Order: sequence, then structure tokens, then C-alpha cells
Amino acid sequence: MQICKDRIDFVKSPYLAPPRSAVTAVLCLFFLGFPSLSLPPSVSAQSDAEMNDPRVSKLYGEAKAAQARGDLAGAAANYESLLQVAPRLGAAYNNLGALYLRQREYKKAAEVLEKGLKIDPKMSSASALLGISRYEMGDYVGARHSLEAALRTNPKDYNAELFLANDLIKLGELNPAADHLRQLSQRQPANQEIWYLLGKVHMKLSEQALSKLNEIDPNSVWVHQISGEIMESMKNYDGALIEYKKAVEMAPQRSGTHYLLGNAYWSLNMWDAATEQFKAELSNDPANCLAQWKIGNIVLEQRGNPEGALAEVEKALTICPNLMQARVDRARALMKLDRHAEALKDLEMAEKSDPAEPSTHFLLAQTYRALGRTQEAQAEMKLFSKLEESARAATAERAKQLLQEKSKEQP
Repeated sequence: MQICKDRIDFVKSPYLAPPRSAVTAVLCLFFLGFPSLSLPPSVSAQSDAEMNDPRVSKLYGEAKAAQARGDLAGAAANYESLLQVAPRLGAAYNNLGALYLRQREYKKAAEVLEKGLKIDPKMSSASALLGISRYEMGDYVGARHSLEAALRTNPKDYNAELFLANDLIKLGELNPAADHLRQLSQRQPANQEIWYLLGKVHMKLSEQALSKLNEIDPNSVWVHQISGEIMESMKNYDGALIEYKKAVEMAPQRSGTHYLLGNAYWSLNMWDAATEQFKAELSNDPANCLAQWKIGNIVLEQRGNPEGALAEVEKALTICPNLMQARVDRARALMKLDRHAEALKDLEMAEKSDPAEPSTHFLLAQTYRALGRTQEAQAEMKLFSKLEESARAATAERAKQLLQEKSKEQP
């Protein structure tokens, strides 16, 4: 960690994601460059004189050495002495505040950082550190002010923005929190913590919406629909069926009610009941291509007449030409009718849309084989096997993680 070059040029010291806090259980350290001290003109001359004081260089070297050997208290004591010699060195306040923060002395960190920002208000690192200190003290309003100030100066400060998102959640400002988390997810799409927090925010927003629906009318069709959707998302299909049936009874002519009930039946392989509801949905909403497609899909699943399945699926594609599930089912029907060249077109489109779907590659292999294109059939089967193996491994790993998490929760 290089902190000075030809003369003492303090850097912004590290600041941390909160240990064992709402943000993360891992202590994260961030080093940001501070190549030169930036101070208001009224104090810059005094600052230069302070920095040239040999005592500053000595104390700074001792602080750096103490920090390197893990003696944070000793490093902090050196910075305290340094500030007695050079009270206008804003970056020294920043570094001392960071050390206090690492020692979880949040009040002391906040006090020293506030002093540093009076000398140099443009120190975005000090603003971020101050925001984190206030967050840890439970001063969420003050933390928001400091973290937003840090982001105005440095919009790409990931750590400050993540703390701000958590701070906004604490304040109940869920929509702004979601906005920040979405921005972070675009910059770090593989960061699971961000997606976890974003999911939790959306869950809270959903809870608020459901609560408001119940407050207005706990027995409305909307309440039954959303309750059914929540149960269905948790694979509680029996509970979902009860709620969807109530919605259908209350609003049999409303678009969507029959589809939701039919879809729950479809998920349970209750084909006849599902078909009945999808047909009822199409009477209310002839443009519902999902209901139309699933009628054809059911014919295929029941090993019915492929010509009948083809006719139903083609109706869906007339409404929604880009419905890839329907294209795959049209290909399945065409394959049963020995129209493999026509099936190939749909399968190639589906594969291009979602190359990671194993079943499409399996169907492609069958189609290529029927067309006498042996090498391409073999290549597709290899892809299918590889994707299937990856999917099984991912499922097994997820199951392992869930078991580990469950065991940790047990006393």
C-alpha cells in the first residue's frame, strides 16, 4: 500500500462494509487512491507548511508501520499525535476515522471525520466513512445525508452505494433502495448479495401491496389472485387452487382468472381441468396466447392427435409469433407427423433464443438424425448431455447449500 511519494501525500484510508451487519457478514476492505491533498485555498499554505514538518513524516511512518503489523490502536495514537502537529491535514482525519471504524469505535470515527470534512468538504471517502459510522450507530437519517454526499462526489463508489441502499431499507424508502440496487446489479451482475437484497426489497414491496389490498377489501378478487400467486410461487398448489377458485367464482368474466386456475391445474398435470379453464379464459380473452398454447401442449402431453395439437399451437403463434415454448411444441407435433424439415426451423429459433435449454438440443438431435444429418445429431446430443449434467450438478449444489443453511439455523 503506497501512501507517500516524494513528500507526505496521505491517501484515503480503507473503509469497511459493516461486520455482522445488515449488509454482509464479511469484513470488506477498500483502498482508494489519494495522490495529493486537496484543500481550500485559505488553508493550503498552512497545510503545505504542516506537511513539510519532519514530525509529520515521522509520525506518519510510525502509523503506517503500526497498521502494517496489525496494531490499529497504535496507528490511531500516531495519527492523533500527528493531528496535534498538523491540524489542517484533512486526509489524516480520514485515515484516523477509518482506523476508529475498523475498531468499531463509531462515535469517535464520526467525530473525527466531521472535523476532517470541515477542512476538506470534497473528501468523498471521508463522507462515505462518516455515513458508514452513522449507519452503525443507528443514525440512518444522518447516514443517508453523508452517503449521498459521497456518491455525488464519486458516483462509482460501490461500497457507499451498497450502504446507502441498506440505509434506505432501514428508513423504509424501498423504491429508492431498489433503484440503487438495480444500478449496482448492472455494474456487478454476478454479485449475489446485491440480488439477494433486491429480492428482499421487492418482497417487502409486495407485502405492502398485499397489505393495502387487504386493507381495502380482504375478500376481493385481487386479494385471492395475488394470494394464489404467492402460494404457487412456493409450490403450494393446493392452496393456490383454493384461492384461484374463489377468484373465478367472484369474477368469472374477468380476464386472467380462469388462466391462473388453469395454469395451476396444468402444473399438477391435471390435464382435463386445465383444458376446461384455458378454454374459459379464451372466451374472456381470445388474445391470451399462453392459454391457447397450453391447450395444444396438453394434447401432446396426453399423446393425443398431433394434427389437433398442431392446430392449437399454430393459433397461439398467430397471436404471439415469438412465443418460443409454442414453437418447440409445434416442432414436437411436426416431428410426430414426420415433417422434420419444418420442425427444424422452429427448433433452431428456440435454440437461438435459449441455448442453455437442454430439451431443445435433445429434440434437435432427434430431428437431425431423422434428416440423415448424423454429425450434427451427435453434436447436439453431446450438448444435451453436458447441459443436463451441469443442471444436475447445480441442483445438487443448491440442495447442499440449503441443507447447510438449515443446519446452521438449528440450535
